[in-house]
Amino acid sequence: MKIRLMIASPDLDYTEYLSKVLLGKYRDVFEVSVCSNEDCLREMVAGHRADIVLAERELASAVNMHSVRLSFVLIDEVARVSNSGGEYKSVKKYQRISSLVKEMIGAYAEVSSSSEVYGSLSAQITAFWSPVGGSGKTTAALAYATNCVTRGKKTVYLDLQNFSCSSVYFQQNDKSISTLFQKLDSNVELLLQSIRQQDSGSGIFYFSQPENYDDINILTSEDIGNLIDGCSKSVDELVIDLSSICNEKICKVLDFASQIFIVLDGSRVSAAKWTQFQTQNNVYEQVRSKVKLVGNKGATLDASAVNGLVSLPFVQSSDPVAIYKTLSASFSV
Repeated sequence: MKIRLMIASPDLDYTEYLSKVLLGKYRDVFEVSVCSNEDCLREMVAGHRADIVLAERELASAVNMHSVRLSFVLIDEVARVSNSGGEYKSVKKYQRISSLVKEMIGAYAEVSSSSEVYGSLSAQITAFWSPVGGSGKTTAALAYATNCVTRGKKTVYLDLQNFSCSSVYFQQNDKSISTLFQKLDSNVELLLQSIRQQDSGSGIFYFSQPENYDDINILTSEDIGNLIDGCSKSVDELVIDLSSICNEKICKVLDFASQIFIVLDGSRVSAAKWTQFQTQNNVYEQVRSKVKLVGNKGATLDASAVNGLVSLPFVQSSDPVAIYKTLSASFSV
């Protein structure tokens, strides 16, 4: 299911360019149609053939668009037109199309039903976990995500650690993932698309870190399920980075996952905790068939009891981004 977007403007150069970009880069989200006059717009609105209308002020003033779920008035700031869109939402006409898309999707998510699906649950869900902190789990997760991107997969990285370190690897903006947590009863899929960003260096899609620790900590298992479900829509790979604990929420993610990478660094502490998890925690038997080991920092591991092994060499660098990009080639899965 796609969002039916109507672009109403007599500016044919603008409608042609905008519709071309939308149908090229956002064809999995929008079904786009255009019109250039009042009669055409009135007919489309009367026939309920649009979910969102993006209209020039003159056309919006001439046609009653109240039956449309969401209507925007294009504001031409170059011409110094007032910012007020009157009875409809206003949006800048001349801005980056990616910003325009996020603004439209974010607003539409709040007025659409949470049961409306725009895309399909096509993603492979890959979880990265470790029984020990400091094993290099985040580095391994990002290396894997980068490898997925190089293989042409649309990949989302979701950091669910209690204390996020995504600011070390990615630029952060004012649209924190925390803005979503208060609206989990809305259309989570669309809200996530409106706040996710794409890293220009790796091509990974990601979310700005939570505003504070409690934002992640207070999420319920049901919230986590809704979050994963929303992130999985219309992408190829969802990579989830988990804290080194084993509670109900972690188990929920492991249950969702198609494959689970457990990262160990070869230390005696790492080996002891891994052995304890295998022998004393019944979760292991439930997920064992999905488990692959990651031997990080040159660690040599025995993978005979699991589904596979990825060996990551020790990389000497003070740049964490350079490290995960270097390690990405080691994931040949």
